Formats: sequence, structure tokens, C-alpha cells
Amino acid sequence: MRLGGMRLEGRVALVTGGSRGLGPAICEALAAEGATVRVGYRRRDREASAVVKTIESAGGSAAAIALDVREPASVEAAVAEVLDAHGQLDVLVCSAGVHQDGWLATMPLDAWHDVVRTNLDGTMLSARAVLRSMMARRAGSIVCVTSVAGIHASPGQANYAASKGGVLAFVRTLAAEVAAHGVRVNAVVPGVFAAGMAARAPAPARAALIERVPMRRAGDPRELARAIAFLASDDASYITGQSLVVDGGLTA
Repeated sequence: MRLGGMRLEGRVALVTGGSRGLGPAICEALAAEGATVRVGYRRRDREASAVVKTIESAGGSAAAIALDVREPASVEAAVAEVLDAHGQLDVLVCSAGVHQDGWLATMPLDAWHDVVRTNLDGTMLSARAVLRSMMARRAGSIVCVTSVAGIHASPGQANYAASKGGVLAFVRTLAAEVAAHGVRVNAVVPGVFAAGMAARAPAPARAALIERVPMRRAGDPRELARAIAFLASDDASYITGQSLVVDGGLTA
């Protein structure tokens, strides 16, 4: 699990959506770089505990923490718990996300609102909750996980695309707001990966997606996780407001 460095040694990271999809790889990568990782989850406590166990068995430090990114009080309470336990929160990775695909003409309004509330509002609430402590310490890195659906047409995913495109715009503006306070805000833009939403797609649809990738394969979740660890670290100390696309050339 060790990536060849300890770029996050002595730092505390909170990963929302850390129990499933791309989240476990992200948590493990941050821990491998020396961070103490809080694995955020909403319902999947057993999966979150499994991620913690994997990290600890590799010599890292982690603990699970329950939070619902859709609920301001839940997010604020989780961040307060992390600060009370560790005295600092250096890295936030906003990885929690959902999708409810369908054509907009027949999409129930609840499907629109649920996706936007989780993916866009949840990212905003998470970032907002950590900003005061980061700005006070004049240090911190926020990395938001978006999607290629936010930068090119994705028929059947109007709600998902709107939420992820909104996160990309949010990242640019928030980065400009807090840069003078020592806080960096960036995004990663994953394409087709062998975990997460793409991995749960029906086999024919997934094969069609991979056929469009110039590298002709799905990404390994660890490849995305390493990009996130880089953006979270001081190796990216002069990078803010940017969106790093990790998609095997899909959107090139």
C-alpha cells in the first residue's frame, strides 16, 4: 500500500463517501502517505470498518465516522468530532456521490433533487464545514471528486451531469475566495474506473464506455487515489482552482 513517500505525515484527512466505490482506494492512498484518515460513511458501517481494518493492517491510522453530507447538522457534527479528536483537519476529500439515471422528460423530480442534493449540496456543505478551521490555521487542502459527465454530454444523466458540472464551477470560485487564507481547492475528474458507478453499470454499457477510452481499459481506483494524494500534498502547493482529469484520454 505504501506509495513511496510520506507526503501527508502528521496530517488529518476526512474522506466523505469513504466506505464504497472509489472511496476505499482514496482512504488507503492518503493513509499510505502518512495521513490519519477518517473514513466517512452514511449507512455502510461494516464497509467503513473494513476500510479501517485494511489501513491499520498496513500500519496506517484510521477510524470510521458517520455523516450524511445532505444534512448540515450531520456534517458540522462530524467535522467538530474530527477537530475535537485530533485538533486539526488538514485534508477534505469530497467523494460522496449518487446517481439516478433517466431521460429528463420522464425523470421524477425527486431523482433530480436527490442527486443534486447529495453531489452538489453535499460537497458545498462539507467544504463549508471545514473552511473556518483551515482558514484559521492558514493551511488546508480540499479535493472534490467530480466526473467526466460534468465536462461533456452524458445523455440520460442530466441530473448527475448538472451536479458534477456545478462542483467544477464551485471549485474554481471557492479556490479564488480562500487562496489568500492558505487553503487550496481542486477537483479530480474521473472517467471509467473499475470501481464506483461505472463498475456497477450493465456489462454491455460498461464495455461500450471502455471502447471509447483511448487506453482501452478502465482505470484502477488506485490511479485516481494517487492523483488525489498529490493534490492534497505540498507537492501541489502552487495548484488551486484546477480540475485534474484522470480518464485514460476519454475527453482528450
